[in-house]
Amino acid sequence: MKIFKKFLKVVAVFIVLIFVGFWLFSRTLYPTYNGELELANISDEVTVYYDEVGVPHINAQNQKDAYTALGYVHAQDRLWQMELIRRIAAGRLAEIFGKELIKTDKFFSGLGIEEASAKTIKNLDKNSEAYKLTMAYLDGINQFMENGPTPIEFYLVGVDKEKYTIKDVYNVFGYMAFSFAAAYKTDPMLTEVKEKLGAAYFNEISLSNVKNTVLIHNEKNPILTASVAAAMQELNKNLPLSPFIGSNSWVLGPEKTKYGRVIFANDPHIGYSQPSVWYQSHIKTPDYEMYGFNLALSPFSLIGHNREYAYGMTMFENDDVDFYFEKNNPDNPNEYLTDNGCKTYDVIEKRIKVKDQKDAVYQIKVSQHGPIVNDLMEQIDDKRPIAMQWIYTKLNNELLEVGYDISHSNSLAEFKKGAARLHAPGLNMMYGDAKNNIAWFASGKLYKYREGINTKTVLDGASGKDEILEYYDFEENPQAINPSWNYVYSANNEPDSIKGGLYPGYYLPEDRAKRIVSLLKDKNDFTKEDVAKMLYDVTSATVASNITTLATGIDKENLSPSEKLSLDYLKKWNGFYGKKEIAPTIYNRFIYEVLVATYQDEMGKSFKQFINTPYQDKAFVEQIAREESVWWDNIKTVNKKETRTDIITSSYKKAIAFLGNQLGENVQDWTWDRVISVEYPHALGKVAALRSYFNVGPFKTRGGNEVINNQIFNLDSTGVYKITAGPSTRRIVDFSDVENSLGILPTGQSGNVFSDHYKDQAQKYVDGEFVKMKLNQKEIEASENVLIFKVKK
Repeated sequence: MKIFKKFLKVVAVFIVLIFVGFWLFSRTLYPTYNGELELANISDEVTVYYDEVGVPHINAQNQKDAYTALGYVHAQDRLWQMELIRRIAAGRLAEIFGKELIKTDKFFSGLGIEEASAKTIKNLDKNSEAYKLTMAYLDGINQFMENGPTPIEFYLVGVDKEKYTIKDVYNVFGYMAFSFAAAYKTDPMLTEVKEKLGAAYFNEISLSNVKNTVLIHNEKNPILTASVAAAMQELNKNLPLSPFIGSNSWVLGPEKTKYGRVIFANDPHIGYSQPSVWYQSHIKTPDYEMYGFNLALSPFSLIGHNREYAYGMTMFENDDVDFYFEKNNPDNPNEYLTDNGCKTYDVIEKRIKVKDQKDAVYQIKVSQHGPIVNDLMEQIDDKRPIAMQWIYTKLNNELLEVGYDISHSNSLAEFKKGAARLHAPGLNMMYGDAKNNIAWFASGKLYKYREGINTKTVLDGASGKDEILEYYDFEENPQAINPSWNYVYSANNEPDSIKGGLYPGYYLPEDRAKRIVSLLKDKNDFTKEDVAKMLYDVTSATVASNITTLATGIDKENLSPSEKLSLDYLKKWNGFYGKKEIAPTIYNRFIYEVLVATYQDEMGKSFKQFINTPYQDKAFVEQIAREESVWWDNIKTVNKKETRTDIITSSYKKAIAFLGNQLGENVQDWTWDRVISVEYPHALGKVAALRSYFNVGPFKTRGGNEVINNQIFNLDSTGVYKITAGPSTRRIVDFSDVENSLGILPTGQSGNVFSDHYKDQAQKYVDGEFVKMKLNQKEIEASENVLIFKVKK
């Protein structure tokens, strides 16, 4: 017994020593928010004031020193995020996560992003301010990597640190541009519908008209001088970082505000992750000031403000990716047919390093249109070569200059010049300033095909008839400068005219746009508090109409008491997605059952790609209003042709039965908060033992798909809605009180799990609260944490 007791004591001491050792080790990994550090390659002392939410306010004597310091503090909080995002476009995720990421690496490395980056870098103006400040930023990152603590994730996955280069910056641009593109999610699916089901099915789902939608209007006035889809869906599941999705923004002219000054609002919608996508920073030098939001490895703020102007963005949703069926030469598979005879494919060999395994080697064929994606995705079962033409890799890349120009503008005219340089991804650039200018520019290189071509299907690569005919000048792009209606906005909805016609794209449904316009048009005394309430708004502008339409298709004979009560809840619902609302739970299950009953029998495997695209949201509204449709009949039933009433009634009954089994027989208990939640996933949170340590949440929340506070989730058989994306920040800049402008992040500033700012904004974000984006120097200098960078001798 004594020996056993001694053994237990030894074990206990050993456990305590391990715990103490880990605690002591973890203390070395904490970020440094105060004190003094030496920094090489700066010419003068730089002072960084960290405010109460961890935003660094960088005070320097010149911009080069400021950007060097920015690189250091950005890396201190987000080095792991930087490491992941630079690996995506380069196809280097399997190197740290293993063989499960080979398919993802193969796809992204084959897109041509790295080759395009190398070409761009070769032709860069090394004397430009954009280049020099970028190199200073990278220098700061590398100095932290060499001298600062290594993030714990590097130890856990066993990855060595490597210096960052400007190629990494451009690879991030490439990933960003691709994740904004929508064609890969839609075009192959629509092509399959057209080819396998025929014209009748395709025509009803092709959305060639724009009725029942809200268009963004153009108006220019003077400036005031005061299967590929299925494969991609599978690949996206394995990405350790989330894609870019949508966004809201509106800018109110002085006529619309209580104090007669511009108010700017923006909330870009991006896949939720931990850490958050954006890193906030405030740079101040004698000749420059910007409170900005940076992507990992992006030196210049893509959204930001100072005392003179504010800018932001939403996705344009224009079509900048096109797919082509190539035709191989029957006598030589290394050649393909064109209208000018046969051409030889370029063949590029790629090597993917895989953790604990030998390298994976593959070859990619490239036609005049782009890479053959069959070579990149094993899931594609179509034997015809499919090439992907992408404007991002096709045209000259000036994204570094775009970032510099929009973050260093001295006027609306200068900002517009920067916006005009963007070729891809397509972005709605939003602008407001202290001189009472407001503007919106749909930025991106737009182009024209022949009349009658449908760019939402795979085009003919051999005929020469489906090629781009011309590129438009930026002045032809949709835009509004100081419009007569006194506000500009974007909710990823369609612009009304481009060169006299509607431009092909993947514009989102009218829901958010309709709600925004309804709240803006008649009110002329907005305050920032009113705008804050709008950003947290969760009332749908369209569900009441959808319910009215659906209700006409329900056979109300023989409804059970639960079915009658549920229908009553639906009919009385005003579209408010509150936590304790019952109707959202019924509505979302109902529309899922309608979608399954309408489309799944014909679409088969493609249904999975269709159901959770914005394309489906728009098609659904038109479909449920059709009395006659080829889609209503269930092709799997024999000797019966289903009608609209059959499909909608049976779907409704299935929905109510499902909810009874899922949530209990009492309809009053079917509250929205029982089925919806949000959790912000870290790349290592997929490991069960690490989930609670690295992930943030889950939280009960309010909101739903396509409300202003857009909480995006997938419809599926589970009846549980796990939010995957939403506002990546909410920002309000009020030029009547610019020093008290407001912002919030979904989790926190830092990606360092040991930081106090890892998740300190999470509950405030869920509750619709904000923190101050400080510009007042006295207030900033009162910060408790001050980090001083001394010139390294």
